[in-house]
Amino acid sequence: MMGTACFPTTNVVLKPQNLSGNFSTLCDNFRCLRFLTPKPPHLRSSHSKLGNRVKLTSFSMSKATHLKVSQAALSSTEESLSSSPRVIGEHDLLIVGPGVLGRLVAQKWSQELPGSQVYGQTVTTDHHNELIQMGINPSLKWTEATHKFPNVIYCAPPSRTPDYAGNIRLAALSWNGEGSFLFTSSSAPYDCNDNGPCDEDSPVVPIGRSPRVDVLLKAENVVLEFGGCVVRLAGLYKADRGAHNYFLEKGVVDSRPDHILNLIHYEDAASLSVAILKKNFRGQIFLGCDNHPLSRQEMMDLVNKSGKFSKKFDKFTGTDGPLGKRLNNTRTSQVVGWEPKYLSFARFLESSM
Repeated sequence: MMGTACFPTTNVVLKPQNLSGNFSTLCDNFRCLRFLTPKPPHLRSSHSKLGNRVKLTSFSMSKATHLKVSQAALSSTEESLSSSPRVIGEHDLLIVGPGVLGRLVAQKWSQELPGSQVYGQTVTTDHHNELIQMGINPSLKWTEATHKFPNVIYCAPPSRTPDYAGNIRLAALSWNGEGSFLFTSSSAPYDCNDNGPCDEDSPVVPIGRSPRVDVLLKAENVVLEFGGCVVRLAGLYKADRGAHNYFLEKGVVDSRPDHILNLIHYEDAASLSVAILKKNFRGQIFLGCDNHPLSRQEMMDLVNKSGKFSKKFDKFTGTDGPLGKRLNNTRTSQVVGWEPKYLSFARFLESSM
């Protein structure tokens, strides 16, 4: 329920991928996805923070000229990617899949680590101009093996590649092991469908039962294999994206109204990701949610009562099918030292949006 593509389900669509090995072909898909993988030594130890050494490596990328880039200079990949060498600093970050979540991570990272450089790996050049305007150095293909980054976050979804785990392995190989490597997965892998309680240590769906979940679990395994971390995100949302928006557009939905959903605002998912990256954890699985699960019916009642949407939701007509789960990430919040800006979906609707 979270990650990059799931509305009918409750978790944010996560970019799951086999965390066991990928990143083989330098030019693959990236979006956001969050699913689950077999859990590793859960939130226990935060392996040693490998020194604050600065890894200087020449890197051929375009300079982030922030808001002073002419349209002429942004007309093509060749023009947007400068041939001048770049050095990778100890606080620089590579974002694989700088989409909605990835861009918020970039913004938050730059705010908290002034002077750091943010790089973005994409599947196409379609949004390179936008990324440069945001101060993100875009690249179409994977960098050579000699180019390593101290911090890497994988936010790309599995929908655009047949070898998700392979792409993640490539991302892992772009990490120099000195900072953090994080994969944004989904809470979909947790094996609970009776609206029962679920936390970081809850069992996951056995490999082989669900092809969709298998992709996430395998991707998570690759990440853990390299000593990276996984953050399983609940359903991502913001004013115009998320389960509530999907239901509004449909009006009448053939789903159970009592199915429990778990949510996390895109901004909070980004702030949690940055908080985890900055702590240099190793081999841990975290859970991202607002700790305020609610049913589909409760969510849409709040939407209708808010008066902040042009449409009104009618009703849910389903009477059977699997239920959801009640996520609790108290441990993650304590270990990471994080709390969401939007403490619940209701609080979000009360805000200015």
